[in-house]
Amino acid sequence: MVTVKWFGHCCYQIQNTTTILTDPHDGPSLGLPTPDSQPDIVTISHPHEDHASGRHLFPDATILEEPTHTQIKGATITGVRAYHDDAKGARLGPNTIFVIEIDSIRFAHMGDLGHPLTERHLKEMGHVDILMQGIGREPGRAEENIAKLNPKVVMPMHYNTPGIIFPWFQLPEVDDFIRDKPHRRIGGNEATYTHDTLPETTEVHVFSLER
Repeated sequence: MVTVKWFGHCCYQIQNTTTILTDPHDGPSLGLPTPDSQPDIVTISHPHEDHASGRHLFPDATILEEPTHTQIKGATITGVRAYHDDAKGARLGPNTIFVIEIDSIRFAHMGDLGHPLTERHLKEMGHVDILMQGIGREPGRAEENIAKLNPKVVMPMHYNTPGIIFPWFQLPEVDDFIRDKPHRRIGGNEATYTHDTLPETTEVHVFSLER
């Protein structure tokens, strides 16, 4: 059994025998609660403030922020090289996709992926059960990558939430993204998953922040 907890924006905690925190913000800089986590591992897809401002909060954690392949305390983590834009990083820099396998469930955290997945990405990522996908400013691109990966669960991120401070562009509404899609509202910021109880076909799971 794996427990997933959402701390807003792109910060998810994945916990079983080990605790992994993705793209940690510090809380106040985004107008969100500070992540209440004690991770063994922190993954950072890219160094932009809204994805990495909280890294200093976890000095005892192993920080992963480059393409890599490692095993730590029962988790297998693969970092796949990608980009934040469609110009091979020329405008916005690199972006690392992190694939995390824990208790037979394969998660993929896409960070701020700014281009369609290629055959190389798909091969390096392998199959994905639970996809943490930014819906950002180009939801059509997110849809394309979801279709290529065909996960059991999509956890959207990087969208408008009450009180968020995000001056760079207008964040989309998650309700627009889930319209006409099979979806489930979690009713909180935490849920548990096992491989055997994942849905048969793709379902969007929407968490809500507890303040």
